[in-house]
Amino acid sequence: MGQTHGRGIIITGPSPFDSLPVDCISSIISLTSPRDACVAASLSKTFEWAVKSDTVWEKFLPSEYSSLIPQSRAFSSKKELYFSLCDDPFLIEDGKKSFWLEKASGKRCIMLSPKEVSITWGSSPEYWKWISIPESRFEKIAELIDVCWFEIRGGMHTRYLSPGTRYSVYIVFKTKNGCPGLGYSPVDAEVGLVGQGSSQKLIYFVGPHGRGGRRDVTKPEAREDGWMEVELGQFYSDSCCDDISLSVVKSDTPDWKSGLIIQGFEFRPAKTR
Repeated sequence: MGQTHGRGIIITGPSPFDSLPVDCISSIISLTSPRDACVAASLSKTFEWAVKSDTVWEKFLPSEYSSLIPQSRAFSSKKELYFSLCDDPFLIEDGKKSFWLEKASGKRCIMLSPKEVSITWGSSPEYWKWISIPESRFEKIAELIDVCWFEIRGGMHTRYLSPGTRYSVYIVFKTKNGCPGLGYSPVDAEVGLVGQGSSQKLIYFVGPHGRGGRRDVTKPEAREDGWMEVELGQFYSDSCCDDISLSVVKSDTPDWKSGLIIQGFEFRPAKTR
C-alpha cells in the first residue's frame, strides 16, 4: 500500500520486491550506482541486507582493484573497501599519481604529481624548488621561486579514467605573498584530447576580491583540504586509448613571477549543471 505525497509515492507497506531472494535483489542493485544502493538500503530490512552483499560493491569497484590495494591492508567487506577508496586516496605509479573513487558514482579520479609534468626551468633550483610538506599527497612538490617565463605542459592516458565520462581538470595549489607577477594577471590554460578539440580558458591564481576582475577569467576556489584549485578545462573520456594534454602558460608579460606552490593536477568527473 502507498499514499501520494507531492509528486512521489511513499511506500507504507511491504515492497513487492521483498518477496524476492536477497541474492536476486543484490544482483539488481549492483546494476545501479553507489548512490542508488545507499538509497535502496533505507527502503526495508530486506534491501538493507541485500545492499551489504559483496555482489553489489564488487560491481562498483575498478576491475583491477586487487592490484591497486597495498598487500598490508585488509578489509572486512567489499563495501568497506569501496568507501576506503573514496575517502583515502592512495599513491600508484611509483608515487607519481594519486588515485581514488568519486563516492556517489564510483568514477575514477586521479591527481598527477608535478613530477609527472614538464615545468620550464623546473630543474633549476634558482627558479623552482622541490619541497616536502606534510599536507601534500606527494613526497615532492614544486614551489616557484622566480621565473620570467612561466610554462607547464603535461598529460596522461585515458586508461586511468572512467570511459563515457566528462572530466574537469584542476590545478591544486597554494600561494605565498600574493603570488607576485602571477596571482592577479590572467593565465592561459588549455586541456583536451591529443588530435581533437581542446578547451581553452583564462584563470587567476589569486584574482581580485569580491566581484572584481574580468568576467571571462576563472577564479580559484578553496578546497576542504586547505588547498586552492582552479579549473583548467574539460574533456570527454570516451574510450581508454586516448592521450590527454594540458598546459598552463603565462608568457605575455616580462614580469618576474614567484610565490606559487603546486601540489598536482586533478582529474575528476565534471559537475553536472
